[in-house]
Amino acid sequence: MIRYTVVWHDDAQNLLAEVWLNSSDRAAVTAAAHVVDSHLASDSESKGIPVEGDLRELIVPPLRVWFSVREPDRLVKIVHVELA
Repeated sequence: MIRYTVVWHDDAQNLLAEVWLNSSDRAAVTAAAHVVDSHLASDSESKGIPVEGDLRELIVPPLRVWFSVREPDRLVKIVHVELA
């Protein structure tokens, strides 16, 4: 198992906050964000589906996130989030 550091781009963090504020089930949004973090913390290069270039998409209801993996740095950067 290869471990990665997961970071949220500032824009993705702002979008997550907006989704959370507008959600009727904030607990589900919070739980999904935690699952995304923990899921992408290991073997990230095999998670989700390729979208475009180096972007991958992962759905953890009620969230959909787009992320990139920098294998040499063992870094995952979440760049966009929205409701799935």
